[in-house]
Amino acid sequence: MAYTPKSELDARVAKLQNLLAADDLDGALIIQNADMFYLAGTTQQSHLYIPRDGAPILMTRKSLARARAESAVERIVPLASPRDVPRILQAHDCSLPKRVGLELDVLPANSYLGYKEIFSDADLVDVSPMLRRVRAVKSEYELAALRRAARIGEKTMRAMRELLVEGISEIELAGKLEAVARGAGHQGSVKFRLWNNDMFYGHLMAGKNAALPSYLSSPTGGPGLSPAFAQGSSRHKIRRGEPVLFDYVFVSDGYIVDQTRIFALGGLSDKLMRAHDAMLDIQDAVARAAKPGATGDELFQLAAGLARKYGYAENFGGLGSDRITFVGHGVGLELDEYPFLAKGHSMPLEAGMVIAVEPKVAFAQVGTVGIENTFVVTERGAQRITRGSDEIGIVKAKRR
Repeated sequence: MAYTPKSELDARVAKLQNLLAADDLDGALIIQNADMFYLAGTTQQSHLYIPRDGAPILMTRKSLARARAESAVERIVPLASPRDVPRILQAHDCSLPKRVGLELDVLPANSYLGYKEIFSDADLVDVSPMLRRVRAVKSEYELAALRRAARIGEKTMRAMRELLVEGISEIELAGKLEAVARGAGHQGSVKFRLWNNDMFYGHLMAGKNAALPSYLSSPTGGPGLSPAFAQGSSRHKIRRGEPVLFDYVFVSDGYIVDQTRIFALGGLSDKLMRAHDAMLDIQDAVARAAKPGATGDELFQLAAGLARKYGYAENFGGLGSDRITFVGHGVGLELDEYPFLAKGHSMPLEAGMVIAVEPKVAFAQVGTVGIENTFVVTERGAQRITRGSDEIGIVKAKRR
């Protein structure tokens, strides 16, 4: 089991403290699991206080023993109740904050009201954008975890060629592939930050199902098994000649890569093959342009302009009013990290940011083709982390 080194945690805390000082915040109180893991190396039930200056304090309710084993934070103390946080801070020579940052994008309203009582003399400020900016630029340690996740993806994609047979249902095929991923070390959980978005491993859908939109912030949706989880694989039996969308998230040591490939039994129509090739061209153009200083809006407009040039303006990113207005997004500990390669997003890219680029085109009653790979931004453009051929995987049609 890998534990985050102290040097890594110290560097992350120092970056956040620089931003706290620049925004005149006295400290930040971290509660959400992804941020907690990033800054403390544990997801045990805790409150992590990071002062503007000095060492952080990890206050843990359950399990204290595991927090002490997993985290390299030096000051780890028991916490009976959130109401004890001010007392613990004072006991460790931390002044009570007058302006304290909280993760207000994800903090439940009842918890927020509770912290207003606990810190009755303080202003509560949303520290989430600051945290997400710090997390957006990955270290070499994080990139190594992302590359391990990519190897899980490569192994799972290879299995697709053996497991895809005519007549197998989407959900059965998904289960077989997910077993391969799990056996290769996939942690199983995929974290979203966006409210009410969730996912189980990813999407495997064939034919027209892959062009069916859903509530999810994604170019594809799928019917799912019921309206209770209205996305992803159904009981549809896969037939020869229809595109099979394999859009999965692979996770190692908490770190996510996002990857899409298209497969087909026997072959696909020329129309779909041409559309897929166009998406590969768009991916490559975005990757070349994804250098430090480029904005998410510029990269989206580049992709959308090429889609218009190739004649896919009405199909790019979905169908009709359900089309998405992004061509990529940051990934890391969560699937929807900064930066967003999206219309109107002005955040400039920085070296070390990790992005998933996903140009896809949908055709009603036919299906979806396209590509997705995860890249790290460098001075020379985006360099790929995910592995394997981008070409459509044509599998010899065979019956079960």
